[in-house]
Amino acid sequence: MGVLEHAGSVGLSLIVWVCGGGICALGSMCYAELGVTIPKSGGDYSYVTEIFGGLVGFLLLWSAVLIMYPTTLAVIALTFSNYVLQPVFQNCVPPYLAIRLLSTTCILFLTWVNCSSVRWATRIQDFFTVGKLLALVLIIIVGLVQICRGHYDALRPSQAFEFTRDPSVGQIALAFLQASFAFSGWNFLNYVTEEVVEPRKNLPRAIYISIPLVTLVYTMTNIAYFSSMTPEELLASNAVAVTFGEKLLGMFSWVMPISVALSTFGGINGYLFTSSRLCFSGAREGHLPYLLAMIHLKNCTPIPALLVCCTATIVILCIGETHNLINYVSFINFLSYGVTIAGLLYYRWKKPNILRPIKVSVLIPVSYLVFWAVLLGFSLYSEPVVCGMGIVIMLTGVPVYFVGVHWKNKPKFVYNIVECVTYVGQKLCFVVFPQEDLSEISPLTAPNKHKD
Repeated sequence: MGVLEHAGSVGLSLIVWVCGGGICALGSMCYAELGVTIPKSGGDYSYVTEIFGGLVGFLLLWSAVLIMYPTTLAVIALTFSNYVLQPVFQNCVPPYLAIRLLSTTCILFLTWVNCSSVRWATRIQDFFTVGKLLALVLIIIVGLVQICRGHYDALRPSQAFEFTRDPSVGQIALAFLQASFAFSGWNFLNYVTEEVVEPRKNLPRAIYISIPLVTLVYTMTNIAYFSSMTPEELLASNAVAVTFGEKLLGMFSWVMPISVALSTFGGINGYLFTSSRLCFSGAREGHLPYLLAMIHLKNCTPIPALLVCCTATIVILCIGETHNLINYVSFINFLSYGVTIAGLLYYRWKKPNILRPIKVSVLIPVSYLVFWAVLLGFSLYSEPVVCGMGIVIMLTGVPVYFVGVHWKNKPKFVYNIVECVTYVGQKLCFVVFPQEDLSEISPLTAPNKHKD
């Protein structure tokens, strides 16, 4: 919906979806090289820390913990609530308070599940992934049936490129940001590189299969929408899949909100599960309190990290609106991707003789960075407040880094406070440090051993 709103026409919105997948493919190939060259879990954060040093890595970590993960979780939770409540409030928009309360309840429940058992979390992920597949496959099949019946007026070239307003580069850039949010997650495999079997083979294989498949599914889903809904109807709908189901599925229209709710529920669970790995990587490097790398004594779940992510998400739920949140997190995401891929080129110059099992053509990162610079520049021009606020929040991490990480000889009372908070956190959450990794982290309570 956001892609169509900013693109201004059906044809251009479909082009944005296809090109968005192509850009993600370029980025993922660069990440494949980084993943096998710097074989650490943690994704962008680990690569940037290794290449540019502690400050830049910390800023990426800071923005991920405060913005990217919580905001993405907030958007998915709001989508979940909209689709659950829309059938109840058929003739009006669901109340603001009801949406927020249901979103908060969903976040709290899944946080509890992830804190209670890794097995429960993974089983929920497996089960609810079926909901996503069911929703998308059903939409595509119904849409193809409509097209075969001749219902594709909005897709005819004469109408597909009828613009509701004069197109501008800035608005097209924002359309790409909206699309990039849907594609977000293409770099998640790099967060668990250390656990991937034969990454030299399986990282590229995952890229070559997943990115084209996801691009095809998203594009076909939008074509299916346009086969039965006008652009005006699509933009006016608060839950597009629900409106689509009501028009075409008749008495089975209830399938759509349930399928999308299942999909988004699983998405929230997946992001909560992944966020704990980033916190662990940050604590391992000494950039976060090592309490966040601790796990429950019996359940082996990262309770402190999950609670931090849950709290940040609930705060953002209370202050943000879905459309702005997507622009907000997409801008920061793209900023992080660009810095990481620029690091790929810098690392080739800095360490030209290091073993690189995968080495992509230099044209791939250069092409990505050219697109990246144009996209971010025009997005900032079109939405200076939303995008600028993301940059400001990221930069607030600079004093935090120099005070909390770089400053090694802090007064003794600071370490006493940190030790006290850590002790209380351990007692409340019943967590301990993973024994096998104990030697890899320098406790914040030891000023002489603190890592930069």
